[in-house]
Amino acid sequence: MRILLVKTSSLGDVIHNLPVVSDLRRSFPEARIDWCVEEAFADVPSMHPGVGQVIPVAIRRWRKNLGGLATWREMRDFRRRIGETRYDVVLDTQGLLKSALIARQAQGRRCGYAAEAAREPLAARFYDATFVIPRNVHAVQRNRWLAAAVFDYPLDLPLDYGIAAPVSAFSWLPTGPVAVLLTATSRDDKLWDERHWVRSGGRSWRAD
Repeated sequence: MRILLVKTSSLGDVIHNLPVVSDLRRSFPEARIDWCVEEAFADVPSMHPGVGQVIPVAIRRWRKNLGGLATWREMRDFRRRIGETRYDVVLDTQGLLKSALIARQAQGRRCGYAAEAAREPLAARFYDATFVIPRNVHAVQRNRWLAAAVFDYPLDLPLDYGIAAPVSAFSWLPTGPVAVLLTATSRDDKLWDERHWVRSGGRSWRAD
């Protein structure tokens, strides 16, 4: 079985989609799973050993230079690359118009959220099959439940992000417990006041 996951951005959303790969691997050990993701986040799915080919897309960068010849060449090359493989299922767990249009470029049965469940209802028009998933649950659950509905496997699989980066990549980490504070965001309306980060960092340090 060949599967293409479409979850392009942003960083948190891409991380939230990693358990889908683990679930698919448990249910279909022989499946080949590829992933289409924004170029800036391509390293994230590549850290999961269950992901085969990572197909980068550059929507954010292309938007800034739509008049450039190089941009249109890159877009053409992307359409060729994502369309050259025949997939059994193309699964869009993002539910946006941009991700649905990307899914349409791939060959295979395109699946995603139904209009009443998608973040952008218009996206549902571009899928071959849609599924109603509750909106009032965590994004990780929504991703996993959508995949379980598409592939008809149990919902009670253990949560596993599947990251298997080499230990050498984190040689700088201390040996004790670690708190990681992710302070960056691509949207100003998601920014948190610096004082709150300082207060949270102080709590994390004392807890250690």
